[in-house]
Amino acid sequence: MPSLSLFRHDDDLLSVPSGEAIFEIDDPADCMYVVAEGALEIRIGDTMLERVETGGIVGEMAVVERLPRSATAIAVEDSKLAKIDQKRFLYLVQNHPFFAVEVMQVLANRLRKMDAELKNGVQRTG
Repeated sequence: MPSLSLFRHDDDLLSVPSGEAIFEIDDPADCMYVVAEGALEIRIGDTMLERVETGGIVGEMAVVERLPRSATAIAVEDSKLAKIDQKRFLYLVQNHPFFAVEVMQVLANRLRKMDAELKNGVQRTG
C-alpha cells in the first residue's frame, strides 16, 4: 500500500460521505486517490470487485493512461481521499521512488486477482 504518511496531513483532502460515488465507470479519468480515512468499494455494475480501506488506492490507471474509468468507486464509509493527478504522481515518483513500486504492486495484485478469477471461471465452465 502507498505510504500513507505522504498523504495523511494533506490540507486539501476530499471528504466523501458514505454512499457517494468517487467516480463511475466510463467517466473521464485524470487522477487517482489514496484513501486517507474510510473505505471504498470498486464495482462493476452490482459486482463488488474489491474493498479498499485506509492506505489503499483507487483509480491508479488514470495516471498511467487517460482512458475512461473501467469501474465505479463508491464510499462505503465516510472517507477522506488524497487526490493525485499526473503532475503530483510524477513528483511523488521522482521524490519518493518507492511510491511508484507500491502503485505497481497494487496494479500487479489486481491483475493477478483478475487472472485467477478468469482461470477459475474457465475451469468451472470448461
